[in-house]
Amino acid sequence: MTDAEITTTTADWNAWQESWDRQQEWYMPDREERFRIMLDMVETLTGPAPRVLDLACGTGTITARLLARFPDAVSTGVDLDPALLAIAEGTFAGDDRVSFVTADLKDPDWPAKLPYDSYDAVLTATALHWFHAEPLAALYGRVAELVRDGGVFMNADHMIDETTPRINAAERAQRHARMEEARRDGALDWAEWWQLAAKDPVLAEPMARRFEIYGEHADGDMPSAAWHARVLREKGFGEVRPVWCSPSDTLLLALK
Repeated sequence: MTDAEITTTTADWNAWQESWDRQQEWYMPDREERFRIMLDMVETLTGPAPRVLDLACGTGTITARLLARFPDAVSTGVDLDPALLAIAEGTFAGDDRVSFVTADLKDPDWPAKLPYDSYDAVLTATALHWFHAEPLAALYGRVAELVRDGGVFMNADHMIDETTPRINAAERAQRHARMEEARRDGALDWAEWWQLAAKDPVLAEPMARRFEIYGEHADGDMPSAAWHARVLREKGFGEVRPVWCSPSDTLLLALK
């Protein structure tokens, strides 16, 4: 099924998941590699049956890969986006290993909505870059309280080092050239994907609520990996360092 063929009177949740993956892979062709490393570290540090908080879960991308690899895992997804949560809830309907919570991560009381007081791992990918530094630091403090002793937090995202402007410019030019080539082969960008989703009758209402909440997509500060590591240590993690990186992104692991 192609992206143009997805829209029906009953949403095909698997098709929407695949379409979301294709759109995200346009930006990050190494996306699956970061998920593999993330789950490698979850298994190494917490075992093969972790209780996981999928933070800013979107369509449940991390949860899907988690459960495919660890059938005895349990996942709680938390997000505010009604449209992406509709896809996630539709995808995992009837799976008692998975629950979803609608919450604003800028609300200091959001952890009270979770079904568990603590987690073996809190995982997030390509989601927190829309936070500015001050609310992100506050969020990291709340995450530190949710991770059990010996548990992990991992964030895979854009982390920009402003001390390397020439390297950054070269990386950006190379990445955008590759993206333009993929566009010529029919890849959808962020805006086009949302336009397609709005045509699905099942997603129309959550799509309307989503744009009331967010408006157009906007990025936050995207500080460096060193900033993230420093703040996570300040908030209570004992060890923090990158465990994977690409020319543009970093997977940072914090051990409680």
